[in-house]
Amino acid sequence: MDLEYTVISIGQMSANPLWNERTDVRPGHATTTLVRSEEAVILVDPSLPCELLVPRLADRANLKPDQVTHVFLTCYHPEMRRGIEAFDSASWLISEHERETVGVGLIEKMEEAQEHDDQDLVQVLKAEIDMLRRTSAAPDSIAEGIDLFPLHGVTPGLTGLLLTPPSMSLLVTGDAIPTFGHLQQGKVLPHCADLEKAKESFAEAVEIADAMVLGRDNLVLNPIRRPF
Repeated sequence: MDLEYTVISIGQMSANPLWNERTDVRPGHATTTLVRSEEAVILVDPSLPCELLVPRLADRANLKPDQVTHVFLTCYHPEMRRGIEAFDSASWLISEHERETVGVGLIEKMEEAQEHDDQDLVQVLKAEIDMLRRTSAAPDSIAEGIDLFPLHGVTPGLTGLLLTPPSMSLLVTGDAIPTFGHLQQGKVLPHCADLEKAKESFAEAVEIADAMVLGRDNLVLNPIRRPF
């Protein structure tokens, strides 16, 4: 099995609660990862704007946008998908649970905005709904050695990718584990859809993965489960 992974862009939090930051002090963006297995070329969380992400993809992986076969979103947070429209020829994937939950919420907000005749908000929500409709529910296995790994809690359907090459298991965590500081301290983000589920997902991630690509940080070895 030919399985490769590359961090395209290392993310950062706009405000890190572990540093006692209560308001935004920097631009927030997610870590973007490229995963390849056989013919599948999967870009995870295309967070940077298109004009920054496209040259970064060329610099880090020698790829053009039309060579990406799939885009996978760990969740539907806007910061995860700023650059997604550069990959119009790819399949856009997201977990079924996240897709359905977000969709219901967006429709409810749309109906409320229409009732209050808030046309600006209606247009914003329409764009969000149209983009969500462009996505498809991801299969349990996107390609050989690349499987969905539910990490619900921070958002209702947040889902990572578990890679199982021969050497060691690697989990792309999304915001389930945002930074190495959160991993070391065993902490999840304070604002979660379901705090208890988020804590359970954190524990499951630490239990299964030898290494992780964190949601707002780099690739790190699991300090609990070192493979060597």
